Amino acid sequence: MSPITVTTHLDDEADAAAAVDRGLGDHNVAVAPLHDVRPLSCFARSEREGVVGGAVGRRWGACVELQQLWVAERFRRQGLGRQLVLAFEAAAAGCGCRHAYLDTFSFQSPAMYQRLGYELAHEQAGFPGGIVRYHFVKRLPAARTEPAGGA
Repeated sequence: MSPITVTTHLDDEADAAAAVDRGLGDHNVAVAPLHDVRPLSCFARSEREGVVGGAVGRRWGACVELQQLWVAERFRRQGLGRQLVLAFEAAAAGCGCRHAYLDTFSFQSPAMYQRLGYELAHEQAGFPGGIVRYHFVKRLPAARTEPAGGA
């Protein structure tokens, strides 16, 4: 066996990083049912402007992760972000998800998530400019089902 060397890089090492990504991916697929991870997204569209907002994430078993929430500048502060999160949660609950989680920074929308019932699970300070990263969790209600024959 040849000797192992460890090197440190402060610049981009794309080939080495890709090898790590492939290796970790192969390991994860071998030990976890990652083939069950499914995308989930909700979009807000304007007839004139196309997509003006969206909630993008993924679901896996009873868990759903909101990875990205964005609303175009001119549509902010009108409740559209809230609508997107609620639609995302409803779709997730309809797929059997009971646990939602997300990460957000202090310059994004942590207060909105708290108003929507998300609980702070972890707070990480130390970023430039006093920025803080938050990890939020929320228990989703069971999906509503309509009684047979409607009502």
